[in-house]
Amino acid sequence: MELHLETVALFSLKLAYESEGQSPILRDDLVMGDYQRDVFELLVRRGDVEGILVKVGECVGLALDAVGGVDKPLGRELGRLVGELRSAQTMEQLNTPLISLKDYLKDIL
Repeated sequence: MELHLETVALFSLKLAYESEGQSPILRDDLVMGDYQRDVFELLVRRGDVEGILVKVGECVGLALDAVGGVDKPLGRELGRLVGELRSAQTMEQLNTPLISLKDYLKDIL
């Protein structure tokens, strides 16, 4: 799960900050500092669903702004997927919407 969380963060930050002609954002870039796998690993070990949702929400919020918000087609779908993720109350409930969110972000990159 930690890898999926880190990937969602990476793809979100790529949408928000990466621009054509510049170096790509990588997992070891400073912007990923609060969203690296070890940070998510700690949250997962603690079973901290709320903490995970906050971390993911920070990144995905930036991605949502980058695609024009929920009033745009890409933003509507992203918002729907985030809503599904936010409805999770247990670690087990996070997995399916997290994978869907990761796959969607990958597709729109």
